[in-house]
This record gives sequence, structure tokens and C-alpha cells, in this order.
Amino acid sequence: MSGRLAAFAGSTPNIGTSLTAFGTAYRIAAQTGRKVGYLCLNLKSAKTHLYLGVDKPDVTLDGVRPELRAGTLTGDKLRQYSFRSPKLGGLHVLFGNMAREQAEYYEPEDMQQLLAASREAFDLTIADVSAYWDNAATVCAMREADDRFLVTTDSLSHFQEDIHRWTGQVGSQFGMLPEQFQLVLLHNNNRSTGGFRMKEIRKEAGCTDYTELRLTESVHLQLDSGRLDEWLASEERNAAAFDAVANPLLAKMNWSQRLQKTDRPWLRRLMVHRRRGG
Repeated sequence: MSGRLAAFAGSTPNIGTSLTAFGTAYRIAAQTGRKVGYLCLNLKSAKTHLYLGVDKPDVTLDGVRPELRAGTLTGDKLRQYSFRSPKLGGLHVLFGNMAREQAEYYEPEDMQQLLAASREAFDLTIADVSAYWDNAATVCAMREADDRFLVTTDSLSHFQEDIHRWTGQVGSQFGMLPEQFQLVLLHNNNRSTGGFRMKEIRKEAGCTDYTELRLTESVHLQLDSGRLDEWLASEERNAAAFDAVANPLLAKMNWSQRLQKTDRPWLRRLMVHRRRGG
């Protein structure tokens, strides 16, 4: 049975899209015990390995490129190539392209092969792509995704021009309309000035589905120190910060039913609390 694919793109670079995608992937893997794959598809700015404190990954996207080109990458091989850690539970991570100068050499067929292998390998694949659509990874992942997330902030420069230029203009050329994206609004708790409201941002972006995510400054310190996995695993509230994005995905996949039948009491209490809208 083919796994589900969810793709995360940012309205502009360096606003927290990778953090949102990774946190969501971790949360779902930790809650369900299912096989969840995280693909770093930022072809020119792969940083996930640094967030996890891995200076020199054993396998990266460019390392499996010969198999992608030959069409020999399978789900089993992809699982073997993926990075795993006791702190990450059931989350499998494929680190991104280290050969930045070769980003333009990835063909759509390469990405289609990778995504097909990932659907075979995992119950859910989270594809983290770049904000700019001038590459095969972003276009193919967003086009083939079952769920499309567009991450932005309440700063005008983060959601106005780039959304129209990339998600609107380029996306529409491949049959994707703004209303087919779920908007994720990232709030900065330390922001001292007010930004635009969700209603105004949705009108500008053209997205109908939306959610809001509020992260503490402490998580950004973990990125710089390469301890993101430790931060997520250390306290329930840290991983729970991504529930606003993870829960709708769980509902679509009907995995919440599995959680309700779990033998872990704290998970049962959590699901009861959510059903009551608490």
C-alpha cells in the first residue's frame, strides 16, 4: 500500500519551514509508532544534518543520485540509507543535497523515483522543499503531494510578493491552485511589533485552509547547537507545539483511531482531551 506524501514549502527562505516540517514529522512518528520519512529536498541549502548535530552524514541525497538516475532506488534501500537515532523514534531522515553546484542537474524523473520509493518505504513522507520553485524537487514534491503546506509569517515581506510569484504563478502552471494549499502562520513569541492578521494573510495568499503555530525562542537555540532531536524528545510540550499541523494530518489518515486504542495511558488521555476540544 502506498504511503501518504505531505510537502512543506515556505513563502520565502529562512523563516522556519524546515523546523515546521521536521517537528511535524517527529510528532506524528512519536505519537503513532508508524514509519515516517523526512526528506530534505532543499537542493541548495540543506541544513537538517546540522540541526541534528551530524557534521558529516554517511548518506545524503546526492549520494543516492546515481541510483535515482538508474531507477534502481527501492523503498527498502531508502530505509537503509536513512538516518535514525534513538531520540527520533520511528522517524527516518534522508539528509539533503551537499553538492550545491549540482542542484540544477536533478531531473523530474529523479525526484519522481525518490518520491515513489519513499511512498513504498514509509507510511507517511514529509518532504521539505525550498521556497523557490525553480528546481525539480520543489515542483515534483508539491505537484505529487497529497497534502500541501505553505509556511509564512505575519511580516508583509514574507507572504506578499513571493507567494504570488512562486506558489501563484509557477504552481498554477502545474495545476495547483492557491486554495489547494494549507497555510501555516508562524508566530514569533518575542516579536515586539504587531504583524498582519491571519484573515489579511489568507486573503493575500488565496488559501482557504489554515492553521497557526507559535514556537518559543528556545527551539532556535537548539538548531544552532545541533540538538533539535534532544529538544523534541526531552519534554512532551516541545513536540506538542506542532500539534496544530500534525493533528489535521492524523485525522486525514485516520490514524487517530489507532491512538485511541493504544495501550499507552497518556496517549489515550491526550486523545480524549482533543475530542472534547480542550
